[in-house]
Amino acid sequence: MSTEEKPAAAPRSLAEALRGRDDAELAALLRSRPDLVTPVPADLTQLATRAGTRASVVRALDRLDRFTTQTAQALAVAADPAPYDELLGLLAGDEGDRVVAAALPGAVRTLREQALVWGADDRLRLVRTARELLSPSPQHPSPTGLGPTVREATAGMSPGRIQEIVTTAGLPSTHDPVSAVAALTGLFTDRERMAALLAEVPFESLDVLERLVWGPPYGQVTADPATRLRRLLDRGLLLPTAPGTVVLPREVALHLRGGRAHLAVEPVPPPVVAAATHPPRVVDATAAGQAYTASATVEELLKDWDEGGPAVLRSGGLSVRDLKRTAVALDVSEQVAAFWVELAYAAGLLASDGEADERYAATPAYDTWRERPAAERWTTLVTAWLTATRTPGLVGGRDAKDHTLSALGPGLDRSAAPEVRRRVLALLAGLPEGAAPDAGSVSERLRWERPPRATGGAAGSGSTGSGTGAGSGGGGGDDLRSRLTRWTLAEAEMLGVTGRGALSAHGRALLGMPTPKTQAQAQAERPDRAPESTGPGDRLPVHHRPAAGHPDFPATDSPAPPSPALTVLTPAEQAAASAAAARLLAPQLPEPLDHVLLQADLTAVAPGPLQRPLADMLGVLADVESKGGATVYRFTPGSVRRALDAGRAATDLHAFLAAHSRTPVPQPLAYLIDDVARRHGHLRVGAASAYVRCDDDAMLNEILADKRAAELGLRRLAPTVLAAQADPAGLLEGLRRMGFAPAAESAEGDVLITRADARRTPPRTAPEPVPEGPPVPDDTLLAAAIRAVRAGDLASTAPRKVKPGEADGTGAGAGSGELPRTGSAETLATMQAAVLTGETLWIGYVNAEGAASQRVIAPVRVEGGFVTAYDHTADEVRTYPLHRITGVAELANDES
Repeated sequence: MSTEEKPAAAPRSLAEALRGRDDAELAALLRSRPDLVTPVPADLTQLATRAGTRASVVRALDRLDRFTTQTAQALAVAADPAPYDELLGLLAGDEGDRVVAAALPGAVRTLREQALVWGADDRLRLVRTARELLSPSPQHPSPTGLGPTVREATAGMSPGRIQEIVTTAGLPSTHDPVSAVAALTGLFTDRERMAALLAEVPFESLDVLERLVWGPPYGQVTADPATRLRRLLDRGLLLPTAPGTVVLPREVALHLRGGRAHLAVEPVPPPVVAAATHPPRVVDATAAGQAYTASATVEELLKDWDEGGPAVLRSGGLSVRDLKRTAVALDVSEQVAAFWVELAYAAGLLASDGEADERYAATPAYDTWRERPAAERWTTLVTAWLTATRTPGLVGGRDAKDHTLSALGPGLDRSAAPEVRRRVLALLAGLPEGAAPDAGSVSERLRWERPPRATGGAAGSGSTGSGTGAGSGGGGGDDLRSRLTRWTLAEAEMLGVTGRGALSAHGRALLGMPTPKTQAQAQAERPDRAPESTGPGDRLPVHHRPAAGHPDFPATDSPAPPSPALTVLTPAEQAAASAAAARLLAPQLPEPLDHVLLQADLTAVAPGPLQRPLADMLGVLADVESKGGATVYRFTPGSVRRALDAGRAATDLHAFLAAHSRTPVPQPLAYLIDDVARRHGHLRVGAASAYVRCDDDAMLNEILADKRAAELGLRRLAPTVLAAQADPAGLLEGLRRMGFAPAAESAEGDVLITRADARRTPPRTAPEPVPEGPPVPDDTLLAAAIRAVRAGDLASTAPRKVKPGEADGTGAGAGSGELPRTGSAETLATMQAAVLTGETLWIGYVNAEGAASQRVIAPVRVEGGFVTAYDHTADEVRTYPLHRITGVAELANDES
């Protein structure tokens, strides 16, 4: 055998191409297409088969960027197999395009890595399923707008008609239709001869071709076509496909297009344009203010639902009326209210209580969340937002069954939401500090990175009888990812991840990205290094420089670096990033205050956030009148009574206000507290079903004489006792509406203290995000899967020794694919010999369920009717019963 290495043979199938990959390349494939590893394929042949299934190919195509998608579409209309130069011509055109030429190797590499394309550069093959999906057909037009080839369009045409077209086109007649079609194809693909042929066609006929050239390629004709159409039909420039329908052949369209498969090729992503630039300190301060407001809004929402929130609809979710009430309470729009409600739900702070009369309420996790520092409360909310698949922007829309989508209801999960959020923020992180992006440019960038699936491409047809119609393919409209992009930008601003549209420092840290250094900072760290040039090409950020091919693009420049890549952090990495974000945010948040300013009009002004005990007590003693930079509280008889019901005495309230006010306690407020306290508890309400007790019989007479008491069903039992038909709670509320200040009492006659205890659900976990397909496997799973696939492939492809009498290829040893069949004595002897020699064997094995498989093992010990061996297929030592082994064969030595 020659000592020189033999050149690797070109792969004949996708399985052979995968067999030539190393472990790192296989890991990259499984990471980019995680559906291929669930469950783990038995061998590389099964992996290749699974990679070619329709569902898997559709999923892979949907995750390609626009240029890589255009490359796959061009391969679908190229020859099979296609040389690299033909593919380049379809994308760059006859005149060439250096930007396309520079980007194409990366696109082909991506298609190869994802097993959508295989073969060497001289024989590029698109996997069959992808070609079927992307190739033009009348039912599924190609986004390229191209039609069938001459060979495909003339498949049902009579030989005589084909010869007529060949002769009219100026070609010599042939003896058979196959050679005639080949001659016509050669004419249409020859640029010089094609130009001469078109020069003979009148202008009005060429106008028809121009209408069809970029698609759709089909048109309608009458039974008696006009002269301008007849000239085209006679020369084969238009070919009939059905009665009344003609098509522009692919070769003719490519000539008219200058060899391009697409009207507009986009080899480089569109830049994210900055709409405005703000000082970073202003951005961080604005974002910090929004972050504090976000936490305060969620707290206000759940405090409003402390005693039981809205009822749960039978179909799940909030009713429209309850959402409106919540919006009014938060002083926001209904769409924004839906966002805050869904955010609290995603963070695990809100859930349904699970009772028979099911209602929403805060979870026990809410109490823990409230006691945490403000910065940590914010990171809890924003981390939940980053990973949540529930999409509040859909609230109020319609589902597939035309049902209204409600907040907290079903049907709001969109698995693409987390990826879009992270990608949008990553694009913002690629801008200079303080730069707020143009929302349209962000949407365009994401549409390039993940173009919407074509819903019909260049479908449609024109009427060539009155002028051929034309259209352009491609998706459009307001697709889900574009809406998710807009919602992400708005929600990030409400949460304080961005400030004035620009990514904040704590928002950047939340993504695990370092804050970029200014040139001054970099110079301070490297004083020995001269400042960088600030020439014309350096004054613009790299994302704003002209694209390659632009007149202002320097010819010697390297391509601008892309925006930060989308990385999904592990739970540990995300926890560290959240802690870093909290450290950056904490100094920006206002310090809680321990005082308020009491005013003579029975109000108190909190000039900033209040400490937790002060805020809680003030929330019981007064009602919030207005919110903003300063919160205004108003004291009313009802609010003071609420504090007294919670067990506070008048002296306690006076002392509390005096201790926490920077201004003297106004006399009207002191009088209000004393007046309510004097009347509080004068009436006592207990359970008879309910009764009223009072030492002042005149007051009871006054109650009985009041017409508003009729609904309570009162009657006198004694001079100081009234009985009621209403329950104690209803009686209390009724007397309070009449202007009295009753107090509830126990069966022993003691006053009941009704503290403002919050209603909580049983412990609930936050909702799990709905993943977009199988999760990406980690490195450990990938390594194990690749070992298993390699071992299975070894078992299925390893050459077997051919025994005498099997040279005709009829035995299992010849590699027929069947399990080996040997007698028990021969199996035992072969096993024992392999233990002594250390040889590797190929066995057939039937497990307890009756499933047969083939394995490659290295026997270690044979005893007691069992063989212990290292199983290359499973990559572990296993023990097999000998009676379940159908047969054994030795592996041939590799002499290559």
